[in-house]
Amino acid sequence: MRIRKTDVVELWVDKMAYGGLGLARLDGLVIFVRGAFPGDRVMARIVKKKKDYALADLLEVIDPSPDRVSAPCPYSGYCGGCDFQALKYERQLEYKKEQIKESMERIGSLAGIPIHDVIPSERIYGYRNKMEFSFSNRPWLLPEEYAKGKDMGGIGLGLHVGGSFYKIIDMDACLLQQDTGNLILREIKRYVRDSGVPVYDIKNHKGFWRFLVLRYSTTYDEWLVNLVTAEENRGLVIPLAQALYHRFERIRTVVNNINTRKAAVASGEREIILSGDGFIRERIGPYELQVSANSFLQTNTIGAGIIYGKILEFAELEGSETVLDLYCGIGTIPIFLSGKAREVIGMEIVESAVLDANRNRELNNAWNCHFVLGDIREKLLGIEPNPDVIIIDPPRAGIHKDIMKHIMSMAVERIVYVSCNPATMARDIARMSEKYVIKEIQPVDLFPHTYHIEAVAKMALRNAA
Repeated sequence: MRIRKTDVVELWVDKMAYGGLGLARLDGLVIFVRGAFPGDRVMARIVKKKKDYALADLLEVIDPSPDRVSAPCPYSGYCGGCDFQALKYERQLEYKKEQIKESMERIGSLAGIPIHDVIPSERIYGYRNKMEFSFSNRPWLLPEEYAKGKDMGGIGLGLHVGGSFYKIIDMDACLLQQDTGNLILREIKRYVRDSGVPVYDIKNHKGFWRFLVLRYSTTYDEWLVNLVTAEENRGLVIPLAQALYHRFERIRTVVNNINTRKAAVASGEREIILSGDGFIRERIGPYELQVSANSFLQTNTIGAGIIYGKILEFAELEGSETVLDLYCGIGTIPIFLSGKAREVIGMEIVESAVLDANRNRELNNAWNCHFVLGDIREKLLGIEPNPDVIIIDPPRAGIHKDIMKHIMSMAVERIVYVSCNPATMARDIARMSEKYVIKEIQPVDLFPHTYHIEAVAKMALRNAA
C-alpha cells in the first residue's frame, strides 16, 4: 500500500514516541499520531509524508486503549497545552521514564544507567504557577462552537492549537491553573472586547493587545498580572489594572510589558508597574523569593522544591565546597544550596534575573551567594579557583559546545545536571561520560498531562568516583 498525504488509514498504536505522539506502523512505515496512545486502534489522516515516516492527525478512536480516561477539559485533543489528559496518570509517569531511558540509549549510547521511577506531582491539575495566553483577532473555535455559529467578535484569548503557530483557541478556563486565574482570564477578555481596541495580528503586525501572562504564588495565594502590549497606552491599561486590582483581592500587582518587536514573545523591552510593587512572593523550602513578571521559576512550585532537594542531595555538600551554578536565573538553586556550602557562584546572562537574584540573596541573608552577569562562555574563563561542584540547568537546547569544552577542562569532582529535555540531556551527558561516571538519574514530574519531564543526573569524576 502506497501511503500519501491526506489518506485516511486505520492504525494500531503500539508505542509512545517522544513529543507525546503515538507510534504505529503500516506496511513498514512508521506513522506518528497526535492524540493516540499505545493500545489504541484508530482512524487517522496523514498530514505529512516523508521517506521514512509520516505524521497523522487522530480522527476517531475505534477501540480505545485500556489506559484511556475521560479528559475533563473541553479543549483536550485540540489545545497544545496538554497531550496526555486522556491518559491515566500512572501511565504518563511510566512513559516519561521510558523517554529518558530510550534517549540515553539511542542518543547517548549509554546503557545501564540507574534511572529511578518518576517522582509524581503532588497536584495534577491547578499546579502551574505561570500561564501565557495569546490574543487573536481570528480565534479558533471548537467544532461544536463553529457548528453553532458562535461569534467571537474578532477577539479571542487562549492557547495555541497543537502544532500551530497561528491558531489560538478562545478559552474560558485552563485546568492547569488555579480557578482565580480563570476568573481573571475571562474578566480581561471582556474588558478587551469592550475597549474596541484591536488585538495584535501576528501576520500583519498591527494591533495593541498581545499577551496575558498570569503568575501565581502557591505559598501566599497571590497573583501577578502582566499585560503585554505592542505599544504604550496608559489610558487603556491603567483602568484595566485598577479594575482588576479592586475586584480580585488576591492580585498583588499588575504590570504592563511593552513588546514592539515582531517576535511573538510574551515579555517586553520595558515594563511599567500599573499597581502594586511589581512582584509576588514565593517560598520554596525555608527560602523566600521575589518573583517578577519575567523571572524564571519552575512552573510547578511544589515540584521545584523536590528538584532542588534532589540537587542538594546529589551535590553531597559538606560545608567547605565552592559551588558554581550555571544558568542560575533568579538565584533559586544557589540560595537553596547556600546553607550547605562555603560559597555559591551563579552565572546568568539575563540582567533582570541577576537583579532578582541579588534581591533574593538579601531577602534570605545568603551572603555566601554571588551572582555574575554575562555570557557564560566568557565568564567561565575568569573563575578562580576551580569550584568543587558544578550545577548545570541549561535551556532546552542544552549546553553550548564552547561551554561544554570549558566544563570538561575544569574537571571538577561532581556535576549535577538538571534538564527538561531528555534528548539534549542524553547528548550532553554522553559527551561528559568521557570523564564522568553517571551515577543515577532521578526524573521528577513537574508537568502532568504533558510529555515534558524534568530529570536530575548525578555525575562524578572518574578518578574520584
